[in-house]
Amino acid sequence: MDISNIIKAPHVTEKMTLQKGESSSYCFNVDRRATKVDIRSAVETIFNVKVDKVQTMNVHGKSKINPRTRRLSRASNWKKAVVTLKKGDKIELFEGV
Repeated sequence: MDISNIIKAPHVTEKMTLQKGESSSYCFNVDRRATKVDIRSAVETIFNVKVDKVQTMNVHGKSKINPRTRRLSRASNWKKAVVTLKKGDKIELFEGV
């Protein structure tokens, strides 16, 4: 799998912003086929940091009802990865958020 296609976008939420302050953890939306080893190597290569731990979870898309047609639609399923960095490392992309 190509490294540039593994990480899709940063996932910024209030909970992850609080975790970033306590332990240097960052959250990303990743490709559903990516493994923990793929995610670790992609983050280390792209951001030039050392990764301590990678946690992944599959998130199911929410079901919604269209009020106009009254039909059920569903958002796509996606995969989330929480990456914890070694002590002293940080990703500059998230510092201004």
